[in-house]
Amino acid sequence: MGADMNHRTSLGRIALYLLLILVALYYLAPLYVMISTSLKSLDEIRSGNLLDLPLHPNSASWVKAWSSACTGVRCEGLAPYFWNSVNMAVPAVLISSLIGSLNGYVLAHWRFRGSNVIFTALMVGCFIPFQVVILPMARVLGMADLANTTGGLVLVHIIYGIAFTTLFFRNYYVSVPEELVNAARIDGAGFFTIYRRIIFPLSLPIFMVCFIWQFTQIWNDFLFGVVFGGSDAQPVTVALNNLVNTSTGVTEYNVNMAAAIIAALPTLGLYLVAGKYFVRGLTAGAVKG
Repeated sequence: MGADMNHRTSLGRIALYLLLILVALYYLAPLYVMISTSLKSLDEIRSGNLLDLPLHPNSASWVKAWSSACTGVRCEGLAPYFWNSVNMAVPAVLISSLIGSLNGYVLAHWRFRGSNVIFTALMVGCFIPFQVVILPMARVLGMADLANTTGGLVLVHIIYGIAFTTLFFRNYYVSVPEELVNAARIDGAGFFTIYRRIIFPLSLPIFMVCFIWQFTQIWNDFLFGVVFGGSDAQPVTVALNNLVNTSTGVTEYNVNMAAAIIAALPTLGLYLVAGKYFVRGLTAGAVKG
């Protein structure tokens, strides 16, 4: 009986692993096609099969996508727009995460009259679609003289992201024992002292959640970039769209694939580096709240 049970368990595990492998191959197939196509010449793409390995791999399409591909009337490649996205995403992620951390700390351990109303309003803000805030945000950026600038895009993403980061941090910080915070208050610790010495050192997992969430949302955003980014402040997503839709008589599939991978590399790299913290932070924040 025991041997039969072990045999069934082994068969079940083998079936599960085979299923997982098939699912992984299914999801990785598009990435394989993109990489292999980006390493082929146009002649090889036209004469071969989509799934064929490149016969003579070369990086010419990557070089062109980065430095000389046309994105409209400009033929500078993705490089300037890539750095526009870096200059936009990094400060927006850091500032929105820090503000969300402080907000979550307040809502979790420094409750005041109306705090539940504010938290509810922030939750509602998470579900407001991008299109609703375009006109008022354009008005605010115009009044602040930040229209069509990278600084304006940073401000837009900070404002839109605070609701999400506050929700994440608040749900994480309610798992911190209230007694620990109260003991620090009795010992004379103030608001920022408690945050700096107790709350902040415990926050690495949830900070990584916010970094990954915010960076992915900001880096992949197209709508805000195309609406609020001027010709010199457009992010890489807008440039990628312009590159793919630029008509030069020949559709360069290898360059398009290389450009798409370049645009996706930062978010992919962030997930690979910090993915374990993302899961840890989400599960910790789901315990209470």
